[in-house]
Amino acid sequence: MEKQSAEPHGINKQSDTKAENTIPMWQPDKHKIHDSLLYQFMVRVSEQHQYLFHDYHQLHRWSIDHSDAFWALVWDFCGIIGDKQLPIKFLPSKVASQTTVSLTNKDTQWFANSQLNFAENLLQPLLATHQHASTNTLQHEEKTKIRVEPTSLAIIFHCEGEDQFRQQLSWQQVYEQTSQIAQYLQSVGVTKGDVVAGYLPNIPQAIIAMLATTSLGAIWTSTSPDFGVDSVVERFGQTEPKVLFGANGYRYNGKIHNREENLAQILAKLPSVQHCVLIEHIRQTATQSKQPLAPLLPTVQQVEQTTWQRILKQNPPSNLSFTAVAFNDPLYILYSSGTTGKPKCIVHSVGGTLLNHLKEHQLHCDIKPGDNIFYFTTCGWMMWNWLVSGLASGTTLILYDGSPFYPNGEVLWHLAEQENVSLFGTSAKYLEALEKQGYQPNQLGVYPALRTLCSTGSVLAPEQFDYVYRAIKSNLQLSSISGGTDICGCFVIGNPLVPVYRGACQGPALAMDVQVYDPQGSAVIEQQGELVCCNSFPNQPIGFWRDHDGCRYHQAYWQTYPNTWHHGDFVMHHHHGGFTFFGRSDAVLNPGGVRIGTAEIYRQVNPLPEIVDSVVIGQQWQNDIRVVLFVQLQSEHALTDALKATLCQRIKQNCSPRHVPSVILTVNDIPRTKSGKLVELAVKEVVEHRPVNNIGALANPEALKEFADRVELQPDSKH
Repeated sequence: MEKQSAEPHGINKQSDTKAENTIPMWQPDKHKIHDSLLYQFMVRVSEQHQYLFHDYHQLHRWSIDHSDAFWALVWDFCGIIGDKQLPIKFLPSKVASQTTVSLTNKDTQWFANSQLNFAENLLQPLLATHQHASTNTLQHEEKTKIRVEPTSLAIIFHCEGEDQFRQQLSWQQVYEQTSQIAQYLQSVGVTKGDVVAGYLPNIPQAIIAMLATTSLGAIWTSTSPDFGVDSVVERFGQTEPKVLFGANGYRYNGKIHNREENLAQILAKLPSVQHCVLIEHIRQTATQSKQPLAPLLPTVQQVEQTTWQRILKQNPPSNLSFTAVAFNDPLYILYSSGTTGKPKCIVHSVGGTLLNHLKEHQLHCDIKPGDNIFYFTTCGWMMWNWLVSGLASGTTLILYDGSPFYPNGEVLWHLAEQENVSLFGTSAKYLEALEKQGYQPNQLGVYPALRTLCSTGSVLAPEQFDYVYRAIKSNLQLSSISGGTDICGCFVIGNPLVPVYRGACQGPALAMDVQVYDPQGSAVIEQQGELVCCNSFPNQPIGFWRDHDGCRYHQAYWQTYPNTWHHGDFVMHHHHGGFTFFGRSDAVLNPGGVRIGTAEIYRQVNPLPEIVDSVVIGQQWQNDIRVVLFVQLQSEHALTDALKATLCQRIKQNCSPRHVPSVILTVNDIPRTKSGKLVELAVKEVVEHRPVNNIGALANPEALKEFADRVELQPDSKH
């Protein structure tokens, strides 16, 4: 996020930011604190390491100073199944690359001699109940606290549509189908280290295919079916999967989107794929077609095709055999948005991902066995990977595929009430849209189970904090979390021991030495600066796929500050321990040399009833940078001089004169990625007549056309 520059006129209004962070909006009571898993963990640390902790900040400091002891205890506390061996961490004598210098934090290896299996740990609540597991499971059974009954529900799936489709799968059904798909994968030669891909909606089969893949020690990668052919090939073409799971279509906003033709084209362009499994997600009744859907895709040379149902019929359920892999072996390949070039293929480890997700779920989000957890996500966003790890804590996963506003904005809240959701995860943009459309979920239902609301994807404005506590639930832990695809986890996150302050994330994640740096690389408090992490952590990515010398990985995160992860967010660290985010560093505006976070401007613009959405950029202009604001208006409104004056006055009064845009223009749509993130850089490239390298990463790439060659932005314009 962004950084402060000395400015005599109160640039960035930092005193205002401090003021709104002095009074808690929510505070846990003693019962909630003592009942939390984090408190129990703190007691465990005290007993085993003779430390007495009075608050979260002391525990956080200990987790950094004694990170090896911390992560070893998380392994035991969360009941991880595996062979934990010493050392917990060590620095190899030979570092990864000849092109980079040795960096202690980058090159440290965690649990290098330990082994485990990801799928086994996600299924372990059932395995522990039946004592039906591998040798490692039996060996560590005394540590395993979590048990589920075979008939209890592991997954509940809702799909958009007037028929209110609902599917539920018990733990036993998930286990059995995982064994059936694993048998198929073994039969077609999938082994440890192979890549298996999913081009799938957020459906139960995606989770089962991932579990089957990882049970064999293979690598899972996925993207959502709203990606076009070229975008999928750009991703899977780099990672070269052997098997592809694909759905024949998906539903969104009241429409059926058939994907059979896309799948056929993708297969034709991916020579690595030898086998394709078609999932009939969209049925004849849903498509209102008179002709039944074809059971298989058009023939693609050298690709053997089958269907999900055929696999289940041909392979009876059996006992799963879990392939033990090294802690640092690859588990997932995730993809960057790709808005500035070809998507980066980020490789995440088996152990690092599991260990960190358990830390975040159980300690930070207080997720417990029997909880029903929901996150609105697709298989192309890292929050899907984060969500499915909830199985390891004995939870029921609530899946939804479709638009969050079809047939209206009540749909997810009816789901939350019906399924007794305890953790509701969404994006900041969803909460903003919900408020602007006048929805008040607390008038739609009662949510007695709901304890935590997580928001991520973009900056959660202070006004959305107000909205959540006013219109959703007052006794609720609002966790504005931030991290990303880069670490498949969080740098800053909530926790059940500390207050929630307006506009701020609650604090740094345990064992993450998160700081805010000024341009000289010094840590600052109550000043805007760059988000960094100053220590090593197990869920650092293994690297980028096929980045053999590690050079691209080093350049992406480690070259800005010595021995320090530079994340690229512009933030402020507060005295109470929380963080306020102001936008991405690479989107920072810089008029007159003063750094301005884009989120500060959106906070003033987007709440106005005339505004649907907005995007702001810095345009090169007369040897300086000028601020240009684009607004998408409600259909009944126009960009009048009065509205322009209102916008400028709000921005000047609540931010500073430097924030006021030089030009305000209207557009019909604001471009975003498929996960809902604004793409300021793509807009800037178009405005300044440079090519956008990867428009396939956008949900609405056609929107960029309106930003090109605007007369008002040309050098001879009077604007």
